Amino acid sequence: MFKIQGADQKEYGPISAEVLRQWIAERRADGRTLVQAEGTTTWRPLAEFPEFADALAAGAGPRPPAPPGQAPLQPPLPAGPATTSGMAIASLVLGVLGFCTVFTSLIGLPLGIISLMKIKGSGGRLQGQGLAIAGICTSGVSLLMIPLFAGMMFPALAKAKQRAQTINCVSQVKQLALGVRLYANDNKDTFPPADSWCDSIQSYVGSLQTFRCRADTTGQRSSFALNKKVAGKKEAEVDPRTVLLFEVEGGSGWNASGGRELMMPRSRHGQTFVVGFADGSVQQMSASRLSTLRWDP
Repeated sequence: MFKIQGADQKEYGPISAEVLRQWIAERRADGRTLVQAEGTTTWRPLAEFPEFADALAAGAGPRPPAPPGQAPLQPPLPAGPATTSGMAIASLVLGVLGFCTVFTSLIGLPLGIISLMKIKGSGGRLQGQGLAIAGICTSGVSLLMIPLFAGMMFPALAKAKQRAQTINCVSQVKQLALGVRLYANDNKDTFPPADSWCDSIQSYVGSLQTFRCRADTTGQRSSFALNKKVAGKKEAEVDPRTVLLFEVEGGSGWNASGGRELMMPRSRHGQTFVVGFADGSVQQMSASRLSTLRWDP
């Protein structure tokens, strides 16, 4: 018994050898027709089957017309060298690129599977099965690496976010320190009072968002406090190296003032604390340096 592959890429059969000889005589099949013998998986040209050599020789004359109502099984496709599947090549390329971008493998994997199916069903006209398998494997491996990449990226992203918040906090303290100094310029060179310093400098700062650090999740209006020992003092009476503004727990809220006792036990910015000084400068410092700060004017 045999199966025949027609020019329309459809399979016909199984048919017996006698029927196949009849099709040869009717010129519905010739030596280039692809045939699969029962019990095998390989498609071979009909000319490679010795048992049909006599029928092929007898049927080499002009093609007779097909019986009424019956379409010809062929004309057969011209025999030629097999071509390499472009989809298989693309699958491998995308799979390799997946080790750099990961997401190309989302295309490479199904492309490799489709190309492998087409190669197996081409009857030998397509080759590149190894390329398709390699594309499937490389795409699959790179997709398995997504959790690894995510585990590497998330800490880096968190660190970058924390750094951005610290830089923004430094900018906010600079604006608040400038607001304190502008207030002093308009009030006989005197720093604002301790119990209303936020209200006093608000018009000099502009936005209420300046009073709240982006890393502060407590919901309070202000994330900063004024050094109570400089409140109400003349600028000339305060050493420029004295603490002016510092970060506090959000629970201290609006118009908070005090000293070292209000300093946060842990920074919102990893290991970095943001402190503003009487001369308007702002520094980022580690916890070990906090003990060196000057609080008395």
